Amino acid sequence: MPLATFAEGAYLNYSMNVIRDRALPSVTDGLKPVQRRIIYAMARLGIMPGEKHVKSARTVGEVLGKYHPHGDSACYEAMVLMAQPFSYRYPLIDGQGNWGDIEDPKSFAAMRYTESRLAPYAMALLQDLKQGCVDFIPNFDGTTEEPRALPARLPNILLNGTMGIAVGMATSIPPHNLRELCAAAVHLLEHPEATVADLMAFVKGPDYPSGAEITSSPEELLSIYSTGQGSVRQRAVWQAGKGEIVITALPYQVSGGDVVREIAELMSRRELPQVQDIINSSDRNNPCRIVLTLRSGRVDPEEVMNTIFASTRAENRYQVNLNILGLDGNPQVKDLRTILSEWLQFRTATVRRRLEHRLGQVRQRLLMLEALRTVFLNLDEVIRIIRESDKPKPELIARFSLTDEQADYILDTKLRSLARLEEMELEKERQKLLREQGGLEELLGSESRLRAFIKREINADAKLYGDERKCAIVPRAAAVAVSPEETGPGAPATVIVSRMGWIRAAASADFDHSSLSFRDGDEFLAKTPGHANEQVVILTSRGRAYSTVIRDLPSARSQGNPLSSLFNFQPGEMVERIICPPPGCHVLLAQDHGYGFLCLGSDLPSRLRNGHAAINLQEGEALLEPCVSADPSQDLLVAVSRQGRMLTFPCSELPVMAHGKGVRLMGITPQRLQVGADGIAAAVVVPPGGTVVIHCAKRFLRLAWRDLIAHAGHRAQAGETLPRGLQKVEWVEVVPPAGD
Repeated sequence: MPLATFAEGAYLNYSMNVIRDRALPSVTDGLKPVQRRIIYAMARLGIMPGEKHVKSARTVGEVLGKYHPHGDSACYEAMVLMAQPFSYRYPLIDGQGNWGDIEDPKSFAAMRYTESRLAPYAMALLQDLKQGCVDFIPNFDGTTEEPRALPARLPNILLNGTMGIAVGMATSIPPHNLRELCAAAVHLLEHPEATVADLMAFVKGPDYPSGAEITSSPEELLSIYSTGQGSVRQRAVWQAGKGEIVITALPYQVSGGDVVREIAELMSRRELPQVQDIINSSDRNNPCRIVLTLRSGRVDPEEVMNTIFASTRAENRYQVNLNILGLDGNPQVKDLRTILSEWLQFRTATVRRRLEHRLGQVRQRLLMLEALRTVFLNLDEVIRIIRESDKPKPELIARFSLTDEQADYILDTKLRSLARLEEMELEKERQKLLREQGGLEELLGSESRLRAFIKREINADAKLYGDERKCAIVPRAAAVAVSPEETGPGAPATVIVSRMGWIRAAASADFDHSSLSFRDGDEFLAKTPGHANEQVVILTSRGRAYSTVIRDLPSARSQGNPLSSLFNFQPGEMVERIICPPPGCHVLLAQDHGYGFLCLGSDLPSRLRNGHAAINLQEGEALLEPCVSADPSQDLLVAVSRQGRMLTFPCSELPVMAHGKGVRLMGITPQRLQVGADGIAAAVVVPPGGTVVIHCAKRFLRLAWRDLIAHAGHRAQAGETLPRGLQKVEWVEVVPPAGD
């Protein structure tokens, strides 16, 4: 077999094994294999609700030894997750001991210290297990059997939700409210033609155990449940008191300690001046209680919380990807209606098998009762045959017209029991079983009766296990941090960067850097004007962009802070350019090999220490000075090569991109670039009425706006040759029109 063929088949088998047997849950019982095996093992051990708690290590050993030959730590973590009320909407395991908390879910004690038993809700998955409605398959070594799926009486796939990463696919299912899902399932059972929108009259949206508000709009939620994909936005619950704000609920799996640290960081950066102090007073009785003390009674709590929501995880977004294993065993992203329809198919088949199994038991018992009635009517004769005959079975069959099973049953019954038979008791049991048999046959013979029976069971379980919704759905727009336009321009400032990567800011828009001192071996590299509350963007030799707020920079009176303390630069990455993009502008990003593009000024800043890719730079390519374009439809771009060619064309011919390489600005051949014969010396943006000054040693050429318009061409042309003496261009200056 060719190696490629073998590798392809082996990888495909591995992928499907991970998808089906590890990462994705099944629509039947909503469990991954390890979860199903834990629940089943505990049921086999008799660790049921109401029984005594048992050491968790006992359960893990049973699971690993018989059903799940993997690591004990992974198995125990899966068990812990099902016991944490802040992780599972309806926990399947009742834990005793340290099972972690919302501040640190991984802080649970070792399995030798904790004890556990099944939670009451687990019975919704196990109640029908021994009633002949489950397929069993051999375990990993063939020594015992395990259920292919538990006979879930409720749509557990959507109740607790799950997350998983497989090979080439992932799943992220949020939890939901039990009563809402049951109502939707009953409605779909009665109206098979119901749409997703119809079902959402019952299922309002996800219902996380944290109790925070869901702020996604009805249109967003409908899109999620119609396509199976999207994102849900959740926001902390708070209330304003006298001079304080109290946060009482946080988004799902967000710890109060993390939010407190994020708010404290905002306060240290003076981005939350309205808050004087913050205290995390959460305890056992109040799992979430974060108190913000305001500086005065005139502070607007809404404004404070909007800043917190925009800058911390007090408002969080959760991806939804309803990727599950369907009834056919194949993974697929499904909508709400498809998931509930497939579960109802599974539930209907399960109930039908359960009823058929019970009907078979009833018929078998009636057969045995007929045999006992025969014995009662002929008791002396039966006892005589059993005592005197060497082969009583064929004689009983011939004498009383019994079947083999009836004869075996009579012979297996003790004589003392036969002698104590009472006709009234036998007839009473027989009549009861006959009524049950008739009821079962009616259910199995009528689809409408069967649907009504399933509906009654679902409603009964909803009443038994259901509760009120925890997360209120309050549609709100996503919180947005206050922009510089809304807060005013702030104080003028100038940002200075040295060649070795030290940064500082001066409180002046036209600061003269010649008076600054630098460290030994260091020197001035670049400066840019801005305002204190704006972001300065640092562009590096790798084409990456990093940013920080100017007011957080040290004063120009010092020698600054190293950029390496603010950002995670890549090895060998050096500072090339800096810019403070004004609000609503476009920025020209270009490199000396002739490529460039426009990007929105708002796309350049990055809140990440690792920055983000701004422009693609290959080995040997250098970034040109970025230029601001207030109106690309009116501005001109002037590109000048090092060997004295100039091309002017409208900025509107450039594409607007978030990042990338861009398009060719000037028609310079790659062959000439390879030998270093030419390259772009500068590419500048000229506003209407502006003037361009091209510098070459001591010579310069001044071109007014009318001159530029007269010689304007189109992008990617070779341009015109500059006058003699300007063949070695050093830099290009743009003089704005008078009055700007």
